[in-house]
Amino acid sequence: MSATPLPLSARFALWFSAWVTGRSSLDDTRDAIVGDDAGHDIAALPSRPDPLPLIVALGMLRSSRASGAGLALPVPGDLLGLGGPSAFNGEVVEAGEGVVLEGADLGVVPHRTGAGVVWTCHHAVSRRQVPDPSEADAALRLALVHTADVLADLDVARWRPEVADELTGPRRTVDLGFPDDMSPRAVRLASLAIRCRCIVELALEDDGASITAAEADARRTALGPLDRAARRGLVAACTFPWQR
Repeated sequence: MSATPLPLSARFALWFSAWVTGRSSLDDTRDAIVGDDAGHDIAALPSRPDPLPLIVALGMLRSSRASGAGLALPVPGDLLGLGGPSAFNGEVVEAGEGVVLEGADLGVVPHRTGAGVVWTCHHAVSRRQVPDPSEADAALRLALVHTADVLADLDVARWRPEVADELTGPRRTVDLGFPDDMSPRAVRLASLAIRCRCIVELALEDDGASITAAEADARRTALGPLDRAARRGLVAACTFPWQR
């Protein structure tokens, strides 16, 4: 896979949930969330507005009765994974991703600062509508087949051979950094969603190398359902990571 790694917020949601449910140590959780970054801090925690190192802030979030975490991947007009309020929704939409902490009515939004990340904490409604994993999986597979057919008709392989490779090539085994105890079903769904997001990203580069405005519009139209289905699939997998 050549693009679109596991989003920061997906890493946070999965590993925070693993930690608070006893599936991961605090040190392993911190290391998995930080990854290759220089470091992560969380700012604007309740009663602590100054940024705190991630490992300290995680303990404070747990003390705030956070019992798990879920992913939000909204776009304008589709507030996927969000329940409000508007200030939190707006920042997550602008960032393209965020985390909702279950049981604490808090959420965090990542912002890259140099080689590190600062997460901003907000009040967030934890009651939200999220996709059902089985329905999200079926919809994603259907959208992938349909998109492959449409992009073939548009001759996208001529301009973006790497897109054709992702669509038709053998599936690559990629370590996306999932918790060890994540269910195989959730791993498959999340991995497929990441692959589909990669296809969308590659096909939209330079408007898919289209030579006319009409081609560009056609490709964006074709990729819209796949992007939506991939976002829903990843949100579902991160919301129900232990569901067998």
